[in-house]
Amino acid sequence: MTTARNLVLDTNTVMALWHFRDPALKALAEAIATGSFTLYSRDDALEEFRRVLAYTQFGISPGDQGHLFDTYRARVKPAPEPAKDAPLLPACRDRDDQKFLEIARDAGVDHLLTRDKLLLKLARHRALRDCFVIQTPERFIADGLC
Repeated sequence: MTTARNLVLDTNTVMALWHFRDPALKALAEAIATGSFTLYSRDDALEEFRRVLAYTQFGISPGDQGHLFDTYRARVKPAPEPAKDAPLLPACRDRDDQKFLEIARDAGVDHLLTRDKLLLKLARHRALRDCFVIQTPERFIADGLC
């Protein structure tokens, strides 16, 4: 039996998987559904997902918003509080995305999956090299990681 690997998904990746059901991410969706990955989040990231679900451009009914939110929330574990000696993280230019870096660090995940350009730009930052990998879900799948 293999141990589940740890991931953080940013909000756009969660939307791609749970709402849009992006066919390019089918392998990842199936791996998550079978328990191959443990997903981590925290309250502020979950609240961001709840807000995004309510955006009018997505046209998601309130009932479907609740279902999508509850389905995702049931999949995630809360990230632990940061350790006293937690490594410093580089600052993301979009302050709203800093939480995903913090969750990844605090949960000790292997990968942070995102399509966000500012987060992806930080993937090469030396302060993150020994912590976790930031990459697109498509690259994660192409690398055979699920």
